[in-house]
Amino acid sequence: MVTLETPRLILRRWREEDVAPMAAVNADPEVMRWIRDGSVRDEQQTRDGVRAWESEWESQGFGLFAVEVRSTGELAGFTGLSVPGYLPEVLPAVEVGWRLGRAHWGRGLATEAAAAALRFGFEERGLERIVSITQVGNDASERIMTKLGMRPDRETVNPHGGRRVRVYAVTSEQYAISAR
Repeated sequence: MVTLETPRLILRRWREEDVAPMAAVNADPEVMRWIRDGSVRDEQQTRDGVRAWESEWESQGFGLFAVEVRSTGELAGFTGLSVPGYLPEVLPAVEVGWRLGRAHWGRGLATEAAAAALRFGFEERGLERIVSITQVGNDASERIMTKLGMRPDRETVNPHGGRRVRVYAVTSEQYAISAR
């Protein structure tokens, strides 16, 4: 069972008691504004999502981590690695992504968590390239991608909803140079 620790966070696999707090994150329209078509998700949809994320761990050897705040034990959201099947033109690829509740925005937690996920992908899973995808206009996510050492790769349209997205990427070689 993979667990990663950062100075402020614990990245771990999902538990049943994570579903309700993650559902609260997914029910916030401001959090979901930049996710696919902007629709919020209810508790059952969140539960189904957690099951799918855990399944990806079993099939791929990586997945989305539950992000827990070390000082409080509170679930902040998720970060981790997944296959972006929703955007076939970038495949084969592995995406680093994150989603945190609003109470956890603006403190560098998403960057801290995503940096740990990138390190895991390159150093523990031997990935050659990792992408990150965001809707055009989501400047906060683009700032995180830049802080992670990722570079713009392309702009395209998400076929699910028709919104414009930007794809950022970093190779294992670029990561190794920036991690020094």
